[in-house]
Amino acid sequence: MTMHSHLTPLAAAFHALHADAAPLVLVNVWDVASARLVEEAGAAALATSSSAVSWSLGFPDGNHLPRELAMAAVRRIAASTALPVTADIETGYANVDGAFDEGELRETVRSVLAAGAVGVNFEDSGEEPLTGVEEQARRIAVVRRTAEEAGIDLFINARTDTYLSGSFPDSAFAETVRRADAYLAAGANGIFVPGVQDLHVLHDLSRRIAAPLNALAGLGAPSVGELHDAGVRRISIGGNTAKAAYATVSRVAEDVLGDGNWSELAGARSHAAMDDLFRRD
Repeated sequence: MTMHSHLTPLAAAFHALHADAAPLVLVNVWDVASARLVEEAGAAALATSSSAVSWSLGFPDGNHLPRELAMAAVRRIAASTALPVTADIETGYANVDGAFDEGELRETVRSVLAAGAVGVNFEDSGEEPLTGVEEQARRIAVVRRTAEEAGIDLFINARTDTYLSGSFPDSAFAETVRRADAYLAAGANGIFVPGVQDLHVLHDLSRRIAAPLNALAGLGAPSVGELHDAGVRRISIGGNTAKAAYATVSRVAEDVLGDGNWSELAGARSHAAMDDLFRRD
């Protein structure tokens, strides 16, 4: 029995969610309160958002958050739920003096497992325009080997920013497929392509990529049903959960500090309902 053997059933359950007839829909969270609210709403799994965790701790998005703070957030969330948890680890929190360090990436993976998560989002946007495909595949292989050494079938959701970066205006589809093939061969389990909401493009990607396709959704995106029909098997909303929550804080503050109007507090959860989120039976 390994030190992480308690994660084995959670990892298996998380993998199985990607094979269900219905897509896995993830409302991304950043702290225990958001996690418990999303779980209460009926989530099958929980996913952190690196941008939301960063903002909540006073950092801008984009590989600025110290690993120990990111992992502390994952640890608190995983300890609060019986659901599988997947962690957004950006580019792996593996830079030392501006250079990638394989040992640091391995430490990040070990920290993810120690925190209680059974999946990661791992992205290729660490360098300009993107990390080279061969190098990113090598890094994914490091993540896979490190998880295997710990005895856990970690779900690696390999994110590629081929569309989101705008760096491949005439070849984004081909570059996405090329990277997806390489990342899967290196040990990834799923491919995340943010920045695409065109159902025709998503359909073509889903037919070409031999793994669950993850799309990033939000206001104006196709519906869950439409995305599913296009072949998308995992749908997440990233930092949009936090942006909506913080917009509410802004509106309340503007009303209260402006004309003393309390109307933005309408619909707030009761104090007792909030406390009930954290009661242990």
